[in-house]
Amino acid sequence: MASRLADLVRRARRLSTERDRLIDSVATEWTRALRGQRLTDGDLDELWAALTEDTLRQAMPGDGKWSAQAWRQETREVIARVREKVEASLRER
Repeated sequence: MASRLADLVRRARRLSTERDRLIDSVATEWTRALRGQRLTDGDLDELWAALTEDTLRQAMPGDGKWSAQAWRQETREVIARVREKVEASLRER
């Protein structure tokens, strides 16, 4: 049992690291796309709201591992993290 738990912990850490790397990558791409666009805070609020809404409308993964509630929570969390990184980067320059 201990071996199984250790394997699960390693897998969770690996998945978390991959998720963080993907969030950083997407945030970098959004920053490049938005830099110099002269968007207001209101514009950015609308952008993130629309992105969240659009993502939530898409079908959740069909492998049965995600409940609708978990999919919504994960979507909102990921977009919030991307938003935080993008807006911080845009403020730097």
